[in-house]
Amino acid sequence: MDEKNIWEKCVAFHGHECGGLTIGYKAALYAIKLLGLKFSKDEEVVCVSENDACGVDAVQVILGCSIGRGNLLFHMTGKQAFSFYNRKTGKSVRLVLKKKSKDMTREESFAYYQGCKPEDMFDVKEAIVKLPEHARLFSSVDCECCGETVSENYIRMQNGKHVCLDCFSKYNRFSV
Repeated sequence: MDEKNIWEKCVAFHGHECGGLTIGYKAALYAIKLLGLKFSKDEEVVCVSENDACGVDAVQVILGCSIGRGNLLFHMTGKQAFSFYNRKTGKSVRLVLKKKSKDMTREESFAYYQGCKPEDMFDVKEAIVKLPEHARLFSSVDCECCGETVSENYIRMQNGKHVCLDCFSKYNRFSV
């Protein structure tokens, strides 16, 4: 599939064209080039995004990374940075968006990113987050307070009962 068709699929998924979507689009294409990636049918490709902005939608469309599949994870730093991992080869890369002029309008920014080559947009760095383990399957447990079912990894013990995070009362003697 050519890049124009890929872009159109990203726009259809996201709902509109914007600079943010372009950032994720170019990052995913660059990761394919750098790591020899293909669309991930399971967890062969992993993306750790440092933001929850528009570009993440392009990563999902192009690389098949998704929260439900367990190969799209968030390490929220607020940065326009994405780490990509190829489980088959063990290789990884962190792509960090380079600075651009702050004087651009949204339209100018969109045109700028659309016209950039990925290698001109991103600094290529070593991934700082270790390759996450494969997604685990957990048993379900009923909260003994509200009765709702919750994944066992989110259960807490409180007064001898299994409780969900919503029912759990945090304890911290040092918070103000």
